[in-house]
Amino acid sequence: MEDCGENAKALMSKVRSGFGQGRKLNRMLMKTERIGFKWPEPPLNLLSRRVSGRPKALKRTNIKRLEAIKFVQPESTCKSINDNIASEIAVLEEVNFVSLISRKRRSSYVKIVSKQKVGIFLTIWVRRSLRRHIYNLKVSTVGVGVLGYIGNKGSVSVSMSIYQTLFCFICTHLTAGEKQGDELKRNADVHDILRRTLFHSYSTFGLPRGIHDHERIIWLGDLNYRINLSYDETCDLISNKKWSELIERDQLVQELQKGRTFEGWSEGVLDFAPTYKYEVNSEKYYGEDPKIGRRTPSWCDRILSYGKGMRQQSYGRTELKISDHRPVTATYMAEVEVFDSRRLQRALTYTDAEIKNEGDAAEGIQRLMSKPVR
Repeated sequence: MEDCGENAKALMSKVRSGFGQGRKLNRMLMKTERIGFKWPEPPLNLLSRRVSGRPKALKRTNIKRLEAIKFVQPESTCKSINDNIASEIAVLEEVNFVSLISRKRRSSYVKIVSKQKVGIFLTIWVRRSLRRHIYNLKVSTVGVGVLGYIGNKGSVSVSMSIYQTLFCFICTHLTAGEKQGDELKRNADVHDILRRTLFHSYSTFGLPRGIHDHERIIWLGDLNYRINLSYDETCDLISNKKWSELIERDQLVQELQKGRTFEGWSEGVLDFAPTYKYEVNSEKYYGEDPKIGRRTPSWCDRILSYGKGMRQQSYGRTELKISDHRPVTATYMAEVEVFDSRRLQRALTYTDAEIKNEGDAAEGIQRLMSKPVR
């Protein structure tokens, strides 16, 4: 009986550790579920059939019951209990918890590239099925801050081919300031980024070196262009949602109309409130209390596009309050060229046939023309 009791104690400690793992797994499942991943119902439906066919196994109440009777049961009963507990432990060992968790963490999107330059960060993710169709990935950074080169202001650019179409994404942080003439500094930043952004490659055949060598281009970030109105006038127009009147005084719109910057680029309709500057974790614009200083609300955060074959489907802002900016989002439908070797072979076959037919027709006409007329 002593041996039986010792065996039962050892098995009970194993069961407790198994339950500890189960509780940890349950906490992990619940924690992951809260951030948006879906888990199978019930969460342990990947166990063997003998587990799913049995009602609630390994309950804590069963453990307490075993502890109460382990010294009063005959040896045969104790052996039976030990066998049952051992089988339960074997079932727990069959479950690959790491594999179960990793399978459910698999996302339908994968990261292509991420690059940070001081406060500028650009990351690109694509659908997993599209990953194998992306080629020629290149990254370029430009600093336009202090002395024209420090990275507190500047750009991070990514060049890539999606199928046979060249895409470029540029994330920028341009010169700040509300003083008259600051918009000209921002224009200069844009021209500097366009001039100095280069994508180096061992092969120059057909690959882009500059931003405008691409077919589809997206430019996004804190461009810092302001609204040329006072704080009170701007807030009054915002409260009445008079977006068209605000757009007329927007610096970027004015500079585009004058042809001073972003020539040939386009932007969606600004039908949402300015995105800067807010009090953190608040819906109030910074400056309602004049004692702490004021910033005229402005559309500092913008998304622009360049090139044919793109159509913007949405443009708006997101209500995240962890910053003094509200982020903007845009959705585009883009066309890409897809190389199909079978179609190319079919086209070449047709071309060869046409050339042969044209050759036969020309030869026949030549024979007719060479016949003497009677």
